[in-house]
Amino acid sequence: MTEGPHILVVEDEAIIRSSLRRLLERNDYRVSEAGSVKEAIECELDSFDVILSDLRLPGGAGIELIAATSRPVLIMTSYSSISSAIEAMKLGAVDYITKPFEHSQLIESVGKVILEHGRKPSEEAEEEDSFEPPVHGMIGSCPQMMELFRRIRKVALTDSTVLINGESGTGKELVARALHKLSSRCDKEMISVNCAAIPENLIESELFGHEKGAFTGATATRTGLVEAAHESTLFLDEIGELPLEAQARLLRVLQENEIRKVGSVQSTKVDVRLVVATHRDLKQLVADGLFREDLYYRINVMTLLIPPLRERGPDIVELAHAILLRTCKRLKSAVLAFDDEALDTIAKYPWPGNVRELENAVERAVVLAEDKVIGKDLLAIEPQPSRVTGAEEPAAAQMEDLSLEDYFQRFVVEHEDTMNETQLAKKLGISRKCLWERRQRFGIPRKKKQDAQQA
Repeated sequence: MTEGPHILVVEDEAIIRSSLRRLLERNDYRVSEAGSVKEAIECELDSFDVILSDLRLPGGAGIELIAATSRPVLIMTSYSSISSAIEAMKLGAVDYITKPFEHSQLIESVGKVILEHGRKPSEEAEEEDSFEPPVHGMIGSCPQMMELFRRIRKVALTDSTVLINGESGTGKELVARALHKLSSRCDKEMISVNCAAIPENLIESELFGHEKGAFTGATATRTGLVEAAHESTLFLDEIGELPLEAQARLLRVLQENEIRKVGSVQSTKVDVRLVVATHRDLKQLVADGLFREDLYYRINVMTLLIPPLRERGPDIVELAHAILLRTCKRLKSAVLAFDDEALDTIAKYPWPGNVRELENAVERAVVLAEDKVIGKDLLAIEPQPSRVTGAEEPAAAQMEDLSLEDYFQRFVVEHEDTMNETQLAKKLGISRKCLWERRQRFGIPRKKKQDAQQA
């Protein structure tokens, strides 16, 4: 018996299982066997370096092993079940290999998993005590966050497209940067694009570039951000705001690995790892005709869900303490502390703006604090009752009694059917970017059909 990495082979066909064992042992792997999911789970899954499992097993599918272990699972499947293997990867399998396969192909796949996901024996005992979240600046120990961290580590080492779902302010860009930092592309700068912050008439040029003279104002050839991300990671935040025409071009990038500048007849090959994020329901956008169905399935390969702050239990107070310490240091303030009433308020507040709102509340409290203790009044986060008391009151009187935030929300909702984004921003005396940021903060999505009609 050799002392190489330890592989668990889960295969119900005894002849195949025995053949795989001999093949792996000839290549200096230690091998254990199981004929079903139940047998595999009884083998202390976390003690293996890799679990090599058939997709179809008696009494349960191989994908059940993914949730039962933190170790990498490599799926074996027939050609006719590739779609099921892809589903397994969405659930956390590191890779799949189709039967029948060449011996060299299997050894190569196992070796790649060991290289990318393996651990040294001396490190195994230290993992529990030295856990370091893979996302710089993101703190959390609740079950949802631990699962998120686990999946980030797995997904980062692949080149698969990743869809990050989460409410505004949950830290989607932090997750994207962690995926890039842990990937093989980390030596190149990640290119980050906020799709909602770029005017619709410029976004295709920004993303894909343009040739000189392609349109009025195109005085020189421009390289797009997709091409700039060659051999790196391209992060498209708020992809749900991408116009349909740009969606079609992005689909070509994913299908053909090439781009075509606006106004050009030549295509350029690109090697880009795509990470996208949204706080919107893309399935609903597909149903509404605002998002291409084929693009949705292309980007929905690996999905990472960031839980809202209100669902993270004790993480909320832990985050508040960490943010307070960081803010005091950044603002060169004396070290401050929350009193018990402030901590109770922080724990019970629903945080509709998530971590970003918590950061803003803490910074405001640090700036206004006059002693070393922060009370709940300085946080200014208690929900305010509506001041609009009756439909019989005159509209002008109601508007006068609204806060600035309430006024903004009401104005946008009441006028977005008759004004486009530029007109709304002008009336409110703010920029289009500021308008978009406030929409995100208050959860008011754009009505894109109306915008298109008014543009």
